Amino acid sequence: MPYLKRFIYIVMLIKSLCAVENNFPPLKNDNLLRAARGEPVDRVPVWVMRQAGRYLPEFQEVRKLHDFFTVCRTPELACEVAMQPLRRFDLDASIIFSDILVIPQALGMTVEMHAGVGPVFPEPLQTPSDLAKLTPEGAVGRLTYVGDAITMMRHKLEGRVPLIGFTGAPWTLMGYMIEGGGSKTMSKSKAWLTDFPVDSKRLLGMLTDAIVDYLEMQTKAGAQLLQIFESSAEHLSKEDFLKWAVPYIKEIRDKLVERLQQQSIPLVPLTLFAKGAGHSLKEQATLGYDIIGLDWTVDPVEARKQVGPNITLQGNLDPQDMYKTPEEIRALTTEMVRKFGKQRYIANLGHGITPQTPIVSMEVFVDAVHKAL
Repeated sequence: MPYLKRFIYIVMLIKSLCAVENNFPPLKNDNLLRAARGEPVDRVPVWVMRQAGRYLPEFQEVRKLHDFFTVCRTPELACEVAMQPLRRFDLDASIIFSDILVIPQALGMTVEMHAGVGPVFPEPLQTPSDLAKLTPEGAVGRLTYVGDAITMMRHKLEGRVPLIGFTGAPWTLMGYMIEGGGSKTMSKSKAWLTDFPVDSKRLLGMLTDAIVDYLEMQTKAGAQLLQIFESSAEHLSKEDFLKWAVPYIKEIRDKLVERLQQQSIPLVPLTLFAKGAGHSLKEQATLGYDIIGLDWTVDPVEARKQVGPNITLQGNLDPQDMYKTPEEIRALTTEMVRKFGKQRYIANLGHGITPQTPIVSMEVFVDAVHKAL
């Protein structure tokens, strides 16, 4: 009987693993995942935040026909856009085309993408009483289109490169929901932290729970690496970052790992990118993330000293450098890669690629990364 129980357990485990992988094609270029795990790589892997998007003319053609969030919600369109940069550049990863603001949408808020402005919330959260309008129950069920796109993309990639899934972090999402869009000061959101600390924690906790559900779903759908974008960390002092951002970022990682382990689902590497939080690299290194993303203000050598040898670093060329001459881009990129070294390193920009970036700049950047070491 013990042997029978063990056999049944093994069969169930195999079925669980197969369910997660959905019989996807074998991976041909695993340098990104090897770098994330600290294993030797054939070449330094490189991808770029927002690599599928506005700087590509083929993306603009898609946008002429479809609203931004329609593209996000239509798996066929999301996959087509995610494939576009791979047809042009020798990248080592793909990232599913979506947006961090799909979570506020799933919670019941309206988000519109306005040309030349960016995301707009017609009815932002103004007072704590507005939290009653949010509908966290079943939120992940309203995001299944992202999971469908991930599964479809894994098949379309045919094992060419790994696929990255992502989410916004709680503080960043809270900021958009209160400010009503992007903000240079986050003054309204920071006022909530001071004036409504209990309700701020309630909102951040609600977002944390939704994010854990969302990342679990992405993993089951086939995402091979997950990145958490704390893009608005720069608006918090170190003290406030450690108080209002870090606990929830840690909770996301811990709860996600626990859930996946309980279901015998293989863990995927997790990246934390907290823009403007270079002051807290030591603290970020204690949160259990496999990869720490760096913005362009952080020195690679100093970052390695802060996080130690057992965490992979990602970054961090200034996106504005992509407007320089090809010769300058190659020199800056080569210098950057040599500072980071080949071990535990993923090349990227220090934030998302900007809309007017010349195509040739991306070509030079990717090529320079691969030839630097």
